[in-house]
Amino acid sequence: MGKAHILVVDDDREIASAIEKLLLLEGYAVTKAYNGMEAMDILISDDIHLIIMDIMMPKLDGLSATMKIREEKNIPIIIISAKSQDSDKILGLSMGADDYVTKPFNPQELVARVKSQLRRYMLLGDRGNLRNESAIRVGSLVLDTDSKEFLIDGEQVRLTPKEYGIVELLMKNPGVVFSAEQIYERVWNEAAYSVENTVMVHIRRIREKIEINPKEPKYLKVVWGIGYKIEKLQQK
Repeated sequence: MGKAHILVVDDDREIASAIEKLLLLEGYAVTKAYNGMEAMDILISDDIHLIIMDIMMPKLDGLSATMKIREEKNIPIIIISAKSQDSDKILGLSMGADDYVTKPFNPQELVARVKSQLRRYMLLGDRGNLRNESAIRVGSLVLDTDSKEFLIDGEQVRLTPKEYGIVELLMKNPGVVFSAEQIYERVWNEAAYSVENTVMVHIRRIREKIEINPKEPKYLKVVWGIGYKIEKLQQK
């Protein structure tokens, strides 16, 4: 794959041009669109590898465009928006976006997020089409049970054997809550007696490795008084 081709979609032409200049300096090819309908037309004719999408646009807004794109394509979509409430971010991600950046944004942060999403897409996009039976995918997490590799956004993360066992158990059962005792008995293969602290320490270490903000985890969640689960997310 040669130079990555990025589609910038924003009805504010100054912002679109500013992002274009930023990406051109990084060596990317850039195409601009000023509403969701233009973006859909470009996706039909051009080979696009990543989309940066505003929300509030005429003709077809960014969230609606994201939903339509997700019906056929798995290319990374980064939403940029002046809406900064957590509910807005959750809505954008639930509609199929891979990332959400609030305006005004730090140019270097946007570039870093673009690189991260492209790296994941280029490494895993084609691999996903191979339907590798040994690979378990939850969102941007990929666990290969044959090679024992664990990847986040295409980057390998090293796990201890017990951490691997916990991650494998939870990823094979996304959305299912396991108590500390159930996790211990399945991973340690021993009867569980007063194991809450042992499991909790391992959960905390896993979070530190896989979460951007371990205090506000996206993947590994605690269900208070019950146990732990890997959030059931849309596969990317």
